[in-house]
Amino acid sequence: MTRAAGPDIERLRADFPGLERQIYGKPLVYLDNAATAQKPRVVIDAVRRYYEEDCSNVHRGVHVLSQRATERYEASRAAARRLINAAHNEEIVFVRGVTEAVNLVAQTYGRTQLGDGDEVLITAMEHHSNIVPWQILCEQTGAMLRVVPIDDSGEMIFSEFERLLGSRTRFVSIAHASNALGTVNPIDRVVSVAHAQGVPVFVDGAQGAPHRPVDVQALDCDFYAFSGHKLYGPTGVGVLYGKLGLLEAMPPYQSGGEMIESVSFGKTTYARPPHKFEAGTPNIAGVIGLGAAIDYVTTIGLESVVLHERDLLDYGTRALRQIDAVRLIGTARDKTGILSFAIDGVHPHDAGTILDREGIAVRTGHHCAQPVMDRFGVPATTRASFGIYTTREEIDALAAGIRKVIEVFARHG
Repeated sequence: MTRAAGPDIERLRADFPGLERQIYGKPLVYLDNAATAQKPRVVIDAVRRYYEEDCSNVHRGVHVLSQRATERYEASRAAARRLINAAHNEEIVFVRGVTEAVNLVAQTYGRTQLGDGDEVLITAMEHHSNIVPWQILCEQTGAMLRVVPIDDSGEMIFSEFERLLGSRTRFVSIAHASNALGTVNPIDRVVSVAHAQGVPVFVDGAQGAPHRPVDVQALDCDFYAFSGHKLYGPTGVGVLYGKLGLLEAMPPYQSGGEMIESVSFGKTTYARPPHKFEAGTPNIAGVIGLGAAIDYVTTIGLESVVLHERDLLDYGTRALRQIDAVRLIGTARDKTGILSFAIDGVHPHDAGTILDREGIAVRTGHHCAQPVMDRFGVPATTRASFGIYTTREEIDALAAGIRKVIEVFARHG
């Protein structure tokens, strides 16, 4: 079968030193990209270069090192703006990742806008980080959390979203794509329907931005967040986009240095966004590394990434469906490169352990999405997730590894 056009995978793989290693004497097959992606040398070098050549705090410093570090830090902000086509650099807030972004919005916008009897609307496929902060907010304000159900394929039931979006709905928070199922949600429709009722929308883009082109102006979402480490950047850094008017109206999330305009014992005034939300010394090296990762992915082209991952998803789906004991969990029509599955009579942790001995790195467990597991009646799944460097040969290795898992349990069953 002809492969879809896409990036030069062998050339790309050479950019990632982590892929060169062996596990138990076998070449590493890294299929855990939904948890975190490997890092290209340009990212590793950018972080190293900051510590070796420009190590200094950002902003306010008049010496050369501080100025150079600040320039590189703010260049990463501009790169993030371009990646998602935000209108202004000031709409890009650096955070630790999507988890912090959700908490920030919940505890600033949410605390000031929600009250007793109001409702927050999410879906049944959300990651825990897009569930628990809203539960806490509801406990604090007297609001209620409403949940849009998903069908047997793992797609949100849009008619139920429209039904639940009522006169008391004050906020919608939804994943761009499910980390446990791969389902891509119709964000444009969600935003359009919500905005028709004056309801703002937060999009958890942790599994979206690394795999799809994102244009926040075209989507018209009010907030969008993504994590650096899933986008081939460092851990502990991410981006919260918010429409500038909303960010200006929101109170600070944390307080201290950098986020102030002036301080006296009588009164403190706050800086404008984004600095209002970036208290203290930031993860400077991480932000600079994130900028390098964005530049790297942009050079490859996310449209090319989409073609490659669709080819892998089609190929992998066919391969796993040929194994009788395997049940795919999540078969939505529009998916990112994620294959979650259960093997008859085998606990996912056992499957993951045997695959690991074959050099195959997958994720096992509930994937911080326990309600999804409950919906499909499984305690956990085994999840293989693809990146820009994943090959069909690695999927073949996964299929062979699964057959070995089944053989081991048949032999000892």
